[in-house]
Amino acid sequence: MKLYFNYKDIFRAPRIALSGKKIWIYLKFNVKGYIVYFLSNYLGFLLAGQSLRDTWSSQGLYPCLYYMDAPWYAQLLFWIGIIYWIKAILYASTAVSRVTYKQLKGDEFYSVKDSSNFLKKHWHAIIFSPIAILLTLLFFFTLASIFALLGKIPYLGELFFALTYMIYFFGSIFTIFTAIVLITTIVYNGSIIGTLEEDTMGTVFNSYSITWSQPWRMISYHLILIPLSYLATQIFSWSIYGSFKLINLVFGQEFLMGNKLTKIVGTAANYVWPKDIGIYLHGDNYSFFYNLFIPNSQHYSLNGVECLAAIIVGFFLFIITLSIISYYFSIISVGETLMFSIYKQKSDGYNILKRKDEEKLEDKSTIDKEDEAESDNSENITNKT
Repeated sequence: MKLYFNYKDIFRAPRIALSGKKIWIYLKFNVKGYIVYFLSNYLGFLLAGQSLRDTWSSQGLYPCLYYMDAPWYAQLLFWIGIIYWIKAILYASTAVSRVTYKQLKGDEFYSVKDSSNFLKKHWHAIIFSPIAILLTLLFFFTLASIFALLGKIPYLGELFFALTYMIYFFGSIFTIFTAIVLITTIVYNGSIIGTLEEDTMGTVFNSYSITWSQPWRMISYHLILIPLSYLATQIFSWSIYGSFKLINLVFGQEFLMGNKLTKIVGTAANYVWPKDIGIYLHGDNYSFFYNLFIPNSQHYSLNGVECLAAIIVGFFLFIITLSIISYYFSIISVGETLMFSIYKQKSDGYNILKRKDEEKLEDKSTIDKEDEAESDNSENITNKT
């Protein structure tokens, strides 16, 4: 794919991200992250002394232990769920960046399975790159604390602090810069690993490099990407909601399903898209969406079969909701991959699309070995003859 290697490439992100392959990768990891988050929060509520029935009635599908006055070990479960979900998103980001990189190189047949194999080889860089920078920050804060203790020594401490003040000053600047690099690493981690196949040290080095050499491009390109991804996701979600509304209009006719659809779909939608959470996140505008799209099922009771049908419909609505979120993340990952290719071209004059990646090298190595084996067999046959 021809790239301009400037801001124009960022506008391609929504179209390239609108791919079943990329959305499926994010959906798969989001489901894994959600399951761990859901179970850890519900277990935390149990440890805090709240029953499953009470937790379900108050929290539903979106539990959040953070706002509850719970013991530390229960709160720890909340953060375990959050960290696992973040890890899942980092994995998905790397996989989508790898698929995008292959697509930009012209390989449309790079599969989800291929991206999973890539993750198995490079998982350590995905996890340990942010940890390495966190440890660097921890080292500087520990060192600063030790020197601060030395400053408490009578007479000598004050003099030592004054003489080494400039060292502290430049160390402080580097610490602030490293904290910014940590953000860069989290944002571009998947793009660096997915395109350059870097290890932990290579990923950290590239994070420092682009933070130092491309700060204004990073800011300006995100001023394009974030509104663009929001707009594209809104168009995508409203098309999905329109399909949802059309089903309700057709199947909800009195001479068709009628009240049955209202009861089943309304109950399912109320659990998947609860009105109170929607108003909390989107304000009063959510009431318009709620009244327009969700059938009013408050005046109806469900029998056993209708309850089972509502659970199944609710499952599908929840997957559709995660698909919308996954498309948003897919746009971000594609955009970051395009950005990183621009940075490497601008700073190093290096077109990453022309590099030979590990799959190509492995295939070439396999072909060479097969050719060598065939050559040996031919020689053996000739010698015997």
